[in-house]
Amino acid sequence: MKAIIGLGNPEVKYQKTRHNIGFMVVDKLLEKNNVTLSEKFQSFFGKKEDTLYLLPKTYMNLSGRAVVELINFYKLTIRDFLVICDDFTLELGTLRFRKDGSDGGHNGLKSIIKLTGSSDFDRLKVGIGPLVENMPVENFVLGNFREDENEKLNKVISIASEAVEEYLKTDIQTVQNKYNKKHF
Repeated sequence: MKAIIGLGNPEVKYQKTRHNIGFMVVDKLLEKNNVTLSEKFQSFFGKKEDTLYLLPKTYMNLSGRAVVELINFYKLTIRDFLVICDDFTLELGTLRFRKDGSDGGHNGLKSIIKLTGSSDFDRLKVGIGPLVENMPVENFVLGNFREDENEKLNKVISIASEAVEEYLKTDIQTVQNKYNKKHF
């Protein structure tokens, strides 16, 4: 069993923000696989066959709470899930799968690492940059994508969802070799 966890903030006002790209990728996967969501584990939760989908409602900074509930209920190991999140150091259109690593300053990852006690989980970082000069990081990540970025945004969400589907069928190394790059 594998869990696909998209990070973001649950309120409608955050729906189209850069910080919610993890939610957007999982939403695309849910749509493609005809998965409906219920509320469980402090999250929006869906299951299809041996794949679990989780969109924490705990807000970004407390994402680990929902992840731990899911892990405990399904008796998952740290290697049984993939976290999808934004990365402002990567340009929009860039994907980066990682097998493990630090939180890189990302509060959602920081929460998951703190509450699971491990950073040894797979992750997919989706570029939302470049950061706007002289803009505080929080304002940038909580801002919406610009209208001129919408085409790129839709493309990268589509590519990321394909990459996650391939990840579920293969392994992290295969998708790293194929998808870790700037796609446009």
